[in-house]
Amino acid sequence: MENQDREGKIQEFLEMVESSDNIVFFGGAGVSTESGIPDFRSVDGLYHQQYEYPPETILSHTFYRRNPEEFYRFYRNKMLCLDAEPNMAHKKLAQLEAAGKVKAVVTQNIDGLHQLAGSKKVLELHGSVHRNYCESCHAFYDAEYVLHSEGVPQCGTCHGSLKPDVVLYEEGLDNQTIQEAIYYISNADMLIIGGTSLAVYPAAGLVDYYPGNKLVLVNKTPTPRDNMANLVLSESIGELFGKIKV
Repeated sequence: MENQDREGKIQEFLEMVESSDNIVFFGGAGVSTESGIPDFRSVDGLYHQQYEYPPETILSHTFYRRNPEEFYRFYRNKMLCLDAEPNMAHKKLAQLEAAGKVKAVVTQNIDGLHQLAGSKKVLELHGSVHRNYCESCHAFYDAEYVLHSEGVPQCGTCHGSLKPDVVLYEEGLDNQTIQEAIYYISNADMLIIGGTSLAVYPAAGLVDYYPGNKLVLVNKTPTPRDNMANLVLSESIGELFGKIKV
């Protein structure tokens, strides 16, 4: 009976996607774990590994300023997963966008996998490891440059320190990105939320701007918003998206 119920939910999800043409996807770390990128809060995520400092301390603005060498040691080792490849969720979202059904991807991830899969309209709430800037002359450097540098990466032109275009703890989100996310979510006919515990604010609060009746939550563990969703699926997001026909 439970299996029948599960299959029924999956079928309902597929029918919702089929009947929608203004879909917005809102994703978190669980979208990228299937590409081998560790998340922060799962049992085997970064928060449960042992470091001299907790990851949330290292990834804070204060720590970055006070201990930039230690910050970059952790950052290179744990945040720059440059060999990761897009999984089926990333690929299907790009295909759905190309077909005119998905209008935007709003992501809390900083790995660039949505763009690598071919998505064009990607709103990165927390920035990207692929953009790094000199704090003195604002010259741009890619993630490879940072990965293969030593200590605090230096600008090749003015020798200033580089900073990743990643939102650290204690830093605010980019207002333009937030406004765009609100625009797309508030105009969507279907909002799919995937791979996020909806525990990080202000990002999680964006869900409140969705006015429709096709709110789907796909996450392996319960979230605080399950009771407001029209459909809740505790599936592998890659496997679920693999069933979508584009």
